[in-house]
Amino acid sequence: MSSLAEKLKALGVNIGPDGVKPSTKSPKYPIERVVEGREVVTPYGEAFLVENQYTVDPRDEKQTFEFSASLTNLSSWIRDPELVNLASESFLFLDTETSGLAGGAGTFAFLIGIGRYSTGGFHLSQYFMRDPFEEPAQLAAVLGALSDAAVLVTYNGKTFDVPLLNSRFILNGEFSPLNSYAHIDLLHLARRLWRDRLESRTLGSIEENILGLRRTEEDIPGWMVPTIYFDYIKTGDARPLTKVLYHNAMDILSLATLLNHISLMLDDPHGGLVDHGVDLISMGRVFEDIGDLDSAAKCYAKGLNFDLPSNIQRKAIYQWSFMEKRRENLEISIELWQQATELDEIYAFEELAKAFEHKFKDFSQAIHWTELAIKVINSTTTNQLNRAIWHPKFKHRLDRLFRKSHL
Repeated sequence: MSSLAEKLKALGVNIGPDGVKPSTKSPKYPIERVVEGREVVTPYGEAFLVENQYTVDPRDEKQTFEFSASLTNLSSWIRDPELVNLASESFLFLDTETSGLAGGAGTFAFLIGIGRYSTGGFHLSQYFMRDPFEEPAQLAAVLGALSDAAVLVTYNGKTFDVPLLNSRFILNGEFSPLNSYAHIDLLHLARRLWRDRLESRTLGSIEENILGLRRTEEDIPGWMVPTIYFDYIKTGDARPLTKVLYHNAMDILSLATLLNHISLMLDDPHGGLVDHGVDLISMGRVFEDIGDLDSAAKCYAKGLNFDLPSNIQRKAIYQWSFMEKRRENLEISIELWQQATELDEIYAFEELAKAFEHKFKDFSQAIHWTELAIKVINSTTTNQLNRAIWHPKFKHRLDRLFRKSHL
């Protein structure tokens, strides 16, 4: 079906599943016996589809599938103002299970999961490749499910899932529509929101620590997925694949829950969903990124009322103080810089000295903060490199201030 693929084959190049021999044994436990599904007829043969409808999350029956947030701030984050006008039904949640975790031309997606909001709940479609030679039919079936989507939601999809599927469509002579959608990669937001608090920002970690969801023993680690599929190809025993289908299903359900959760956080960061000081500081940075500086200031202020780790406290004061300086709210900046001097932050002494010298023409205060800075720089807590950098600058400033004050 693909001229490019045919040329490569003529040159003896094996591509993706073409290098995998189909099983010659009659499977004792074919996928049709293991899970309930149906065949989808395409111009390239039949593809196997497993479908499920969810009204509640099987990991937490209190969690319903209803998108209740606005998309105003989320649309600002992805820089797509049209997002606010879209219905939740136009969102497509995508996750793949592949023959390898590194990507590349030899990697193919044997399971493509697609979730969509539907009347009364959430609909999940999982397109399974029973044999590597079914890839053209599988991709054709997936194309039919993509036709009316407007927004793609993934977790690391910009780096992995979408480039992989794009290459598989191309190698099979099909045009991929995936790049034409607005794309929300929740991994990027998760890193921005929780990198300072969580050691891991995998979807499993976010599920447990942020969404409060736990998977059952039906799940498996993602690194085991390729091995289970290739064992199935060799033996024809599809029973272990139920864990792969569960893993893929839970990933997609979590995408929908996480999108709603983050959107609600962005709608109202003070409404109860954000109750950790470190998270509030991270929210402040997100609001600053999208240009909502009033909301950023409120998050910084509320977050600094918590007992924060020292490095987070220092970063928050620094970030907020310079944001207010850009907004010409110098009174707030000065208050924050004074807090930072209590932490021996040298930049804060410099900013205070500059403000009193140039803005207020108060040379005595400028001298005061410069002399305090030199005292801190000369202390044993300042390393030799910083002392060598900062001492000449403040000494030069002090000499100039003394001259100015005596004019």
